[in-house]
Amino acid sequence: MHLRLRWHGHACFEVEGSARVVTDPHDGKSIGIAPPKVKGDVVLVSHGHFDHNCPGPVSSPDSVVISKPVMTVEHGVRIEGIESFHDEAQGRKRGSNIIFRFEMDGATFCHMGDLGHPLDEASIDRISGVDFLFVPVGDVFTIGPETARALIDQVRPRVAVPMHYRSDGLSLSIKPLKNFLDLCPKDSVVNVGNEVDFSDDDLPDPGTEFWIFSR
Repeated sequence: MHLRLRWHGHACFEVEGSARVVTDPHDGKSIGIAPPKVKGDVVLVSHGHFDHNCPGPVSSPDSVVISKPVMTVEHGVRIEGIESFHDEAQGRKRGSNIIFRFEMDGATFCHMGDLGHPLDEASIDRISGVDFLFVPVGDVFTIGPETARALIDQVRPRVAVPMHYRSDGLSLSIKPLKNFLDLCPKDSVVNVGNEVDFSDDDLPDPGTEFWIFSR
């Protein structure tokens, strides 16, 4: 396992290995930050809202864009989409959301999209023990810091990556990262910058680290 993980702001991440996976691409200008500058082999879209559903600029003719809860293998990446909701009212407020679990080069990842509710036991079982868990923490439109922290304890990833919080320039009225970090043990918080290369030896075992990205 040797991969690179890069943050393009908000809920958009790039995982680069034998293929390149891009999650929840935005166009930048609609939310006040720079757009992602990457072309993905696989582009995962958790739902149709403008700050997560802009696959065109990050796609090429050979890209595969997935926006449904399917199970498939594309460009050597094994992908499972898990149905969930964007709110605590089974989608009646903000619609549905797809949780994407994917595997590449011996590493497992789970991107929660705009999850808006605690998960049931069956959903936890499907993602439990992944290496990386990307989880929204900004509240208002998604789960907030406390629910996110509880979810991390249930899933027990080796690395938890908070996303979808108020950052510099972001025009969305959501909560800042500090509210979530106040709930995390300080000796487990790692500031990794905008991108990080890693192999299996770099990941904690046992325990969970909280990787904080910056732009």
